This record gives sequence, C-alpha cells and structure tokens, in this order.
Amino acid sequence: MTITPRPPKPVAQAAGAESSLNESSAMVLLVDDQAMVGEAIRRALAGEANIDFHYCSSPDDAQRVAETTRPTVILQDLVMPGTDGLSLVRQYRASPLTRDIPIIVLSTKEESTIKREAFAAGANDYLVKLPDPIELIARIRYHSRSYMNLLQRDEAYRALRESQQQLLETNLELQRLTHSDGLTGLANRRYFDEYFSAEWRRALREQRELALLMIDVDNFKIYNDTYGHIAGDDVLRRVATTIADAASRPADLAARFGGEEFVIVLPNTTASGAALIAEKVRAQIDAMAIPHIGSANGQHVTVSIGGASLVPRTHMASTSLIESADLALYRAKQLGKNRVEMQPGAS
Repeated sequence: MTITPRPPKPVAQAAGAESSLNESSAMVLLVDDQAMVGEAIRRALAGEANIDFHYCSSPDDAQRVAETTRPTVILQDLVMPGTDGLSLVRQYRASPLTRDIPIIVLSTKEESTIKREAFAAGANDYLVKLPDPIELIARIRYHSRSYMNLLQRDEAYRALRESQQQLLETNLELQRLTHSDGLTGLANRRYFDEYFSAEWRRALREQRELALLMIDVDNFKIYNDTYGHIAGDDVLRRVATTIADAASRPADLAARFGGEEFVIVLPNTTASGAALIAEKVRAQIDAMAIPHIGSANGQHVTVSIGGASLVPRTHMASTSLIESADLALYRAKQLGKNRVEMQPGAS
C-alpha cells in the first residue's frame, strides 16, 4: 500500500504532482517500514523540481506498488519486517514491469560484504541512511536519467508517461480521500490505526517511548443542541487546526478519532513532554473563547485531554497505550473537564 504518514502534512504524498512529467522528471518510490525515514526522504526531495515521491511502508505491497506507479528509481530499505530488502530487489528484477528500474539500496551498514550481496542481487547503487540530501538527489537524478534514456527508445514511451501522470493524479486524490477526514482535514481513524500500529512496532524494535494524547471537546452534544450542527462542524474544524499545529514534528500525527474526539501520536516522547504539548493545546483552545453557555466553565468551548507514554514490550498489545490515554481522559472528565491528565505509571 502506498501511504501518507501524516495528513495533512503527508509523508507519502507525491511532490510536484501538478507539474507535467517530462524527460527530466524523476519518480522515486521509497520502500521502508519506518515512517520517520519516509518523512526525512520526502523533505529532502520536496524542494526539487520534477522529482515525484511515493512511499510504501509494507514489504508485502512493494512489488504491486512498484508495478502500479512505475517509478524511475526505487529506494529500497535493506532490513524490513518479515522479509529482507535483497529479496525485494530480486522480485523487482524478476518482473518484466520492474526489472530495468534502477534500485538504490538504503542501509545502516557499510560493510563491503553487504554491499557485494546487494549488487549481486541486482541493486544499481548503495547508500548508508540517512544519506546526505545533495548526494541522494544527485544519484536519483543520475539513475533516473539513465532509465529515462532507456525508456525513450520505445516509441510508446510518451504515451506511457501521459498515462502515468493521469494515474498519479488519480492516486493522489484517492490517497487524500482514503486517509483524510472529510470535515477536519486531519488523518482519519483508518489511517490513524495504520500509522499507530507502524509506530508501535518501530518503538518496540528501537525500545523508545511512544506517547499518545486523546482530546475530547467538552459537552459537545450540548453545543450542537444549542448552536446547531453547522456551528458544531465549525468548532471541530477550529479545534482540529489547533491540534494539527501541535503535531509539529515530522513523525507526529494528528487524527480525528471519532465524533468530537481527536488523537495525537507522539513518537519518542516522554510523559512530561506529552503533557506540555497537551497543556498547550488545551490553553490555546480555551483562549479562542468560542461562546458555549453549556460548557464546563459556562462560558466557552473547552477540551479535556488524557495522555500516556510508555516503552512497548513484547508482551504488550498496542491497544494498551490507547487504553491508558483513554483512562486519563476519563479522569480529566470526572475531575471537572478543561484539564490535562496523564495516566500514572505509563511512562
């Protein structure tokens, strides 16, 4: 599956999609299970003209995505869950649709034996991640140009590129509709589930803290009953904007969990760090002073926030962090609302 790690600041969205593809264009497919790597590569390429970017986090989807998007360069992670990058390199080389696409292997290792294995499997290049942006862009353009020259020998090439552009635009719109909440523009619940699961696995693998904030608009049903659903939708959009701003790092994700409830995923964040972000969100929404006579303070719209942070262990279910944050949110509601509560013992 081609994904966008954090709408509305997506990791997997193709850059420069509105520009026409031409002979100097490069279309990059990154296959890497770490969303943070995907965002870092996307940022490195974002300012480059005529470089489009796709991101695939699942090794099971890599071949299908490569055959669908038809990139001019594949950036392939060497180590992925359930398989290894060299197996995927061999798969690309075995398929008529991908056998000629240049492959740059990305690895954290620099041993010559590993490099030799990568080239033997069919890789065209090898970079230690995260590579220097200048070197990365230069190698992408070099390999892409070589591949484009190869394709241009085929008279049907230009027709293929036109079809590819249409497919790209369709895929971008489909991604937007699939991963974004229509009302707020944040990630939707489906994408949150995918992203949170991936970050949980990464935190488990790296033994780093993962924090989660659950945010609920206080007395929102009363607001809808008093001011109407149109006004209620406007409140949700304004609250969502504040929450999105708080998810400021590349790996952070703000999502609509359902109804008037939102979540923020905060990788590599302690309980105290998450509490600071939560208090900032609460205070900013409180300062908006959106009139609400049925609110917790009888004056304006407020939110309650529950949070938790932990280092995943092999015996834990990923839902344990969600449950901890939900318990903290419940406590915030019980203690009077318009407040932040962190689940004790979660960090």
